[in-house]
Amino acid sequence: MYSFFRATVVRPVLFLWFHVRVTGRDNIPRRGPVIIASNHLDFLDSLFLPAVVQRKMTYLVAADYYAKKSLLGRLLGWFLTQIGQLPIDRSGGSASKASLETGLRVLENDGLIGIYPEGTRSRDGLMHRGRTGVARLVLASGVTVIPAAIQGSDRIRVAGSRLPKRADIQITFGRPLHFETVDGDYDAKRLRAVTDEIMQEIARLTPQEYVDSYAPTTERG
Repeated sequence: MYSFFRATVVRPVLFLWFHVRVTGRDNIPRRGPVIIASNHLDFLDSLFLPAVVQRKMTYLVAADYYAKKSLLGRLLGWFLTQIGQLPIDRSGGSASKASLETGLRVLENDGLIGIYPEGTRSRDGLMHRGRTGVARLVLASGVTVIPAAIQGSDRIRVAGSRLPKRADIQITFGRPLHFETVDGDYDAKRLRAVTDEIMQEIARLTPQEYVDSYAPTTERG
C-alpha cells in the first residue's frame, strides 16, 4: 500500500504541482536502521519527505489521529494503518515508554523512522527547541541520524483558497550524525545535549531563525 500510494499518487501530484528540489539525498544510508530528523512547517511535509526518500519511511504518529470519531477521521486512521504508520501515545509515563519501544522495534528491523523533534509544526515560521524523544531513540539504538530541512511548504496553504498555492520546495539532507549507545537510563543533561546537537544541524540547513523555546502544542501536526 505504501509503495503503491507513493508511486501513483504522492509523487505524481506533488511533482506536477510543485517545483521540488532535493540536495544531499546520497547522505541517506541505503540500508540499515536510520532516523531522519527534520524541521516541520506544514502537514504536507509528511508527504514531501517520503516522496523524495527512496526507502519506506515510518512516522510515529500521535494516537489522536487514530481515535477520531468522524467518518473522515476514521478513514484517516485506516489509511495511516494501511501504509504502515504507527500510533504513539504522547501523554508521558508508561505510555511514552511504550512509544519508545515501538520506535525501537522499527529500527531493530532495519527500518527508517521520520521524526519532527519540535513535536509539532511551526506556526510562526521559527524553528523551536527540540523535544528529547528523538534523543531517547538515538541513545537506546545508536542508529545514524540524518538531519533534514524543508523550505517553502509553509507558503502552500492560503486562507480562503481551495487549492494549494504553487511553491518552490527545497529539501536538504545533511551529513550523518552518529551517537554512542547508552545502556540503562539517560540523565536529562545527556538527552538535552543530543537533542540540541541534532537541532543545531537541522538549523544549519534552513534559513529559519532558531528560538530556544518549545513550539505551542494546542494542535498536533
